[in-house]
This record gives sequence, C-alpha cells and structure tokens, in this order.
Amino acid sequence: MIKQVLYSLLSFSICISLTIQEANAQRGQELGGYIGLGHYFGDLNTDYSVNDPGLAFGLVARRNFNDRVCLEGSFNYARLSASDHDSQNSYERTRNLSFFSNTFDASLSLEFNFFTYIHGDRRYFYTPYASIGIAASKFNPRTELNGTKYNLKDFGTEGQDGYGTISPGLAFAIGFKWDLNYRWSFNAGLKARRLTTDYLDDVSTVYPEINSLQGGPTGIAAQLSDRSGVEGFATSGKQRGNSMNNDTYAILHISIVRFFSQLECPKVSKIDPF
Repeated sequence: MIKQVLYSLLSFSICISLTIQEANAQRGQELGGYIGLGHYFGDLNTDYSVNDPGLAFGLVARRNFNDRVCLEGSFNYARLSASDHDSQNSYERTRNLSFFSNTFDASLSLEFNFFTYIHGDRRYFYTPYASIGIAASKFNPRTELNGTKYNLKDFGTEGQDGYGTISPGLAFAIGFKWDLNYRWSFNAGLKARRLTTDYLDDVSTVYPEINSLQGGPTGIAAQLSDRSGVEGFATSGKQRGNSMNNDTYAILHISIVRFFSQLECPKVSKIDPF
C-alpha cells in the first residue's frame, strides 16, 4: 500500500510540475475552516451506504505556487460509525457487529486547479480541483454492550494481540472553489482517506477460538466478538471480516477560505542609454 501511495504521488507530482508556469503566477497563502459529514466504508458497511453520517470539521491551509498548483495541508476530525443492523446482507445482519470512533487525521497534498484560478479576477474566479497526498489517521473503535461502552482494541475480539490505532494512508480529494471577493472564497468538495489498516472498525479476519479470549466463553471479550445471539454461528476460523480490503472514510464538506496575497516587486527593466 505504501509503495502504491508513493508511486501515485510521484506520478502526480511529475504531471503537476509540467503545468507550473511563472507567467501567470499568483503566489500567496490561504487559510480556512470547513464543516461537513463523515462516512465510513469497510467490513461493517459493504453496501457503501451513506445513511449513518457523523459530524466532521477541520482546518485547511494552502500555499499557492501559481494559478494552477498549490500545496495543501489539513487537520480533520470525523465521527465515524456503522452497524450490521443497517446491512442488506442477511449474514451481516446476523453477525450484528457495530462500532463508532472519533477519528483525527493530518494530511499533506498536491492540489491541481483544472481551470485558471486567480483571486479577484472577474474571468478566472472559479475552478474544479483535485488533489492527492498522504495522511496519518488516529482512531479508536468502540461499541456499546448492555449500556456500557468498550474500547474494542483492549479485548482482542479476533484473538489478535493488538493493533496500532494510527494508520498512514492515501489522501485524495475532488471539489469546486469560487471567489466571493478578492480575499474570501467558498469551497465544496469530497475528501477521502484510504488507510493501510483494516481495523478502523475492529473487524478484519475470522472468529477466534473462544477459549483463547480474555475471560473465556462467558467474558466480555467473547460477548464483543460474537454478538449474533445464534448458537454455533461464530465457530473458530469462520469469516468475521475481509482482511483483503482495508478501511476507507470520506468527508463531504463546505468551507470558507481567506487568501493572503504575496505581492512581488516588478523586475526593473534594463535600459541602454546609448
């Protein structure tokens, strides 16, 4: 996955570098904030449904190299959740797992404007855009059982010793931006994170041997691992998740951004007096 991320970034960087032209440069910085809705896609949402959104918000900063290319950094929060109860698949509904997580990430991306975009210009005041980069996401899957909330990582629900709750990943986005005036612009878009972990939701591989879990067959770990309520459903080695498909989340957002221009002195012409 990391190699794929680096290859994608290298390819995108080469394409971007070919578009950089000093002739129409508009150097400067942008700073703003956004609000939106976060959506999770993974083992507990194989239908890719968007019926369980959570609050999302964040900060974004851009360094404009010219009217086409900028470097964007962002800090993001999203409340992510999903439940097998909402699945269209009968097996998943019987599996009956669920999770929620407060998820944070920081990202750095190269962004490309498809149209010439110049702040304050009456002709070039809007453009669609796309970006690709890298991100680091912090998550903590939790669930509720009999009115009590549990950190799922602490119980090894698939017999695992543990897993990291910080994951690098691929960051990509599409959107549209347009000026309200010279200083302020309105942005709307979709940003996504493709993680290098499959444990954002605490579901990845197979059901474990129940006697190997903390507290044995009657412990909290066993109750969190198998919530089907069907005797013989969660036999050892039976599929619980799909480890071949890592987790993803996306944020649909609107934002207000302020432009801070960087004025450059014009070059002095050399005049031959003779």
